[in-house]
Amino acid sequence: MKTTRTCQLLIVVIFLSMGTAADLPAEENEVPDVKQNTEGEEEEEQVPPLGPLGERVVAGQSVYSQEETPAPEEAGQAQGEQGHEEPQEFVVVGEEKEDLPDQPPPPKPKPKEIPVVIGGTAAGEPCVFPFLFLGKEYADCTTEGRRDGRLWCATTYDYDRDKKWGFCETEEQAEERRQAEEMEEQYQSAVRMINTTNRRSQKREAYERLLKISGKGHTKASEKVAYAMLFGDYMAQNVTKAKDLFEKLALEGSPKAQMALGFLYAAGLGVNSSQAKALVYYTFGALGGNLVAHMILGYRYWGGVGVPQSCESALTHYRLVANHVANDVSLTGGSAVQRIRLLDEVENPGSTSSMLEEDLIQYYQFLAEKGDIQAQVGVGLGQLHLNGGRGVEQNHQRAYEYFNQAANAGNTHAMAFLGKMYSEGSEFVPQNNETALQYFKKASELGNPVGQSGLGMAYLYGRGVPVNYELALKYFQKAAEQGWVDGQLQLGFMYYNGIGVKRDYKQALKYFNLASQAGHILAYYNLAQMHATGTGVMRSCHTAVELFKNVCERGRWSERLMTAYGSFKDGDMDAALVQYLLLAEQGYEVAQSNVAFILDQTEGSRIFSENETYPRALLHWTRAAAQGYTVARIKLGDYHFYGYGTDVDYETAVIHYRLASEQQNSAQAMFNLGYMHEKGLGIKQDIHLAKRFYDMAAEASPDAQVPVFLALCKLGFIYALQYLQDLNLKEAVSQVDLDQLLGPEWDLYLMTVIALLLGTVIAYRQRQHQAPLRPPPVPPRPAAPAPPADQPDQQQQQQPAPAMPEEQ
Repeated sequence: MKTTRTCQLLIVVIFLSMGTAADLPAEENEVPDVKQNTEGEEEEEQVPPLGPLGERVVAGQSVYSQEETPAPEEAGQAQGEQGHEEPQEFVVVGEEKEDLPDQPPPPKPKPKEIPVVIGGTAAGEPCVFPFLFLGKEYADCTTEGRRDGRLWCATTYDYDRDKKWGFCETEEQAEERRQAEEMEEQYQSAVRMINTTNRRSQKREAYERLLKISGKGHTKASEKVAYAMLFGDYMAQNVTKAKDLFEKLALEGSPKAQMALGFLYAAGLGVNSSQAKALVYYTFGALGGNLVAHMILGYRYWGGVGVPQSCESALTHYRLVANHVANDVSLTGGSAVQRIRLLDEVENPGSTSSMLEEDLIQYYQFLAEKGDIQAQVGVGLGQLHLNGGRGVEQNHQRAYEYFNQAANAGNTHAMAFLGKMYSEGSEFVPQNNETALQYFKKASELGNPVGQSGLGMAYLYGRGVPVNYELALKYFQKAAEQGWVDGQLQLGFMYYNGIGVKRDYKQALKYFNLASQAGHILAYYNLAQMHATGTGVMRSCHTAVELFKNVCERGRWSERLMTAYGSFKDGDMDAALVQYLLLAEQGYEVAQSNVAFILDQTEGSRIFSENETYPRALLHWTRAAAQGYTVARIKLGDYHFYGYGTDVDYETAVIHYRLASEQQNSAQAMFNLGYMHEKGLGIKQDIHLAKRFYDMAAEASPDAQVPVFLALCKLGFIYALQYLQDLNLKEAVSQVDLDQLLGPEWDLYLMTVIALLLGTVIAYRQRQHQAPLRPPPVPPRPAAPAPPADQPDQQQQQQPAPAMPEEQ
């Protein structure tokens, strides 16, 4: 108990120290100003560098190694580990280097422990590094020259001369090392299979291998298996086993496991919900470098979820994550993130937000076979495979084939995108500035903005041509005039840093805003930096946090949105719910609304009991509404109106409907307010205000006109009935004075009029009996046969009646 309390106190102290540091004034947390001079110009005012210090991101250009792409659940930790590397400077060829601000001296590395050799010819003596063996120097223990694979070193510099050596490890240690290397090789093989195959059977086989490796104590394999069990990725979903694995890994110090345990406690999955424990685990995960934990803490501080609301603390966490996301962005602006709302998908199955990519790809392939290259390049196969997203995996080989086919047909967009592929390079397309320049020139000569922007990049950074800022500015302006996002982004960068032009923050802000309208991640990132530091614009922490949040939501973990949607389409509600829950913790509004939608369904998830679903749905509708989702605000009104997950509260329902009506101009909210005014629910009954809100709903949406017409008909009937009820006829008649209105002898006049009317009616009736109507003339008929003797009456009826004396 004492140990537990001590740990808890230590955690609280660490957390409070973090919060205090995050809440410091903005001036103390900002990066010091940086001087940058342009040739031929006077010294400008000092400004912070555009981009994080120590990062290698320069206005859309990323320099990164072509390493194996981590899976979405590993992306946060993989990028977090990069954050502990030493900062590296990025120097543009031909550009004057900026004076970086004074940095604190890096911590001195710990002296390397020199092992003492075991056995050999110099037992007990320390190793000497480096040592010479067969003409090659070794700075560490090696296995070269030994068939058993044991590590050894020399105890003098020249082994070839002195023959002094010994083992660096015991036989037991050597065996453990060999087993660890073998498990690592098996792990890497399984991961490669997962990342390269699209067959579910092969992915399941790979996870089975990981499960076996996990049983041997491999940490990374255990992490992947635990996440697979949690999300139901190619393994049977088992939250309890996943929790046990996470707890074991957390004790070993795994930041991934700590973040996952924080999620389990926050969502109440497999454990009793505890926001305090969740916050502690999130904090430890963030201290370990897990970017997802940082993102969750940023959202919690921004929205005040379980912690006091603090914009500066949210800015600190979001900016750290955004730095890593921006570092991974290429010139294409990053992969597209499709945010599908399950509510829209169910209500409008054929909406554009649904996944129609399979049909779309088949359609484009059909066009490609028919020779319609423009459609293939403009919106189709080339860009879909180049950027990935929207249900299509990134595939540079397929993209190159489609672009090459279109370029051979003379399409300028295809030429320009081939230039981009050669300029950036990939595993399939080797980086080649000369080839990229050729494609850019061809496209630019034909007026293509993508080619013009590519030429501008070549002249700006000296790729295959000498650096020429004037030409770079010229080509960027041409591309920007045609609305191409890369041209706008690079113009903003040049104006911000004063490269080739006089430094102008207003122009930089203008072009970054234009690029952000096209959804470029780096445009959002640069705008966020300007708002966070107050450069060229009044400092706004709130705006900076929203922009950084937008950047963070474009990270690799956003691929989980499509994975969750796939689980939902396959009918696996539990797997979809858990994945959406984690994304909701990260602050994705669409994930929050999707969690609430799944819980709102009667056939929803089986993870939570029935009495928990509505309160949890209410919580996530509340969080989605706080981020501006209109339907969520209306849902909150409905929940309080009907008492779902809370007590019936008409006043609160009115508040939510009114917010949706005033802020989002929602026709549904206006209609609901009209109904509540009509019935007097939670608000004073007022038929006139009810009619007003009904009319406003009809004006706000054409779809509301029919229900509004029916509601107004009902309202008119109720109004007429209420008017008659309010009108007292007996009292009204008693108040009328007929002597004053008709005179003192009005009764005689009335009796006379009645007698005249009665006499007129009697006379009319008598004349009607005395003068029957004349029958119409009977046309001549042919002679009829004599009737039978038994029908004399019928014959008499058929004879014409004798004429009256007046007629004769």
